[in-house]
Amino acid sequence: MELAAAVPALMLLALVAFQLLAVGYSAVLAGDAAEAGALALAGGVDARAAARGAVPGWSRARMAVSVSGSVVRVALRPPSPLAVVGRRLEVHASAAIGSTR
Repeated sequence: MELAAAVPALMLLALVAFQLLAVGYSAVLAGDAAEAGALALAGGVDARAAARGAVPGWSRARMAVSVSGSVVRVALRPPSPLAVVGRRLEVHASAAIGSTR
């Protein structure tokens, strides 16, 4: 009987752990994409396309890339079973070329 009562709590704990891992992985992907975009910008290539090409296909629909001068900014929503949670946990990364002073 006690095990049956613990199952929902264990499921919630597993969901929270998954969500934390997804946020961390999304932050890494966003940073990699911003860096790829900045490197492409430095080479005279389309920074948005380079940033999108640096991430797995599943994450491209959840990604926003902006280029302003020499700075590439990436916002990425992590996968989540609840859309509102994914929007609230959106991660951001940026990379720049040249001097940032």
